[in-house]
Amino acid sequence: MKDYTGGYYEAILQIRPSDKKVIDFVLGEIANKNNVFITRKIEKKFGIDFYITSYRFAVAIGRSLKKRFNGNLVISKKLYSVNRQTSKFVYRVTVLFRLKK
Repeated sequence: MKDYTGGYYEAILQIRPSDKKVIDFVLGEIANKNNVFITRKIEKKFGIDFYITSYRFAVAIGRSLKKRFNGNLVISKKLYSVNRQTSKFVYRVTVLFRLKK
């Protein structure tokens, strides 16, 4: 697992409930990418949260989780700030994958 200590993240990948097969799949996919890092990993009561440096990769891995493990996927974004140089909006994306029981 590649860790990035800067604290920067663009997306939160939430896995509910915590399942070893799903977590191993996510960690394997992140290990295969050279430019994607996990900045934080928080274990919650009902699952686990990964803070990831690429929102596009988080959305793509959420879609592949839905296809592979047949669960529910919710993608939401929140306005974080405005870039001062380009005046573009900067969003933080939350990708929730919930396994069906």
